Amino acid sequence: MSDTFTTHVLNLTTGSRETVTDLTGDCAEFLRQRAGGRDGLLNVFVPHATAGIAVLETGAGSDDDLLATLYTLLPADDRWQHRHGSPGHGRDHVLPALVPPHATLPVVDGRLALGTWQSVCLVDTNKDNPNRQVRLSFLG
Repeated sequence: MSDTFTTHVLNLTTGSRETVTDLTGDCAEFLRQRAGGRDGLLNVFVPHATAGIAVLETGAGSDDDLLATLYTLLPADDRWQHRHGSPGHGRDHVLPALVPPHATLPVVDGRLALGTWQSVCLVDTNKDNPNRQVRLSFLG
């Protein structure tokens, strides 16, 4: 494969509760190893039907606010037609319509060009599947 495009898969365990997992450090390390100081684009993709990728502030409560908002918009109750798994699991399959399974981010001089408070995060509301993969792809 050309050094113009390179990819790597992160294997993560998110646990048995809804979570926002900060991937910014993993993205920075991938770019440090693979971007070679070049400009380009980083695509972050989660190949799961019940998780998404968000760019938001973490650590000041925004991550918890996001989970609370998703719980308000997508309650974990019996209204969902998709009903296997934990009660309300159908909501997890609607999540990617609100929090997409991907984000494409600018890379300048081999580093993510994020705003001061922005982080790249995996959003996972599916308590039934703690094993996740996230594909990082750099196009230089």
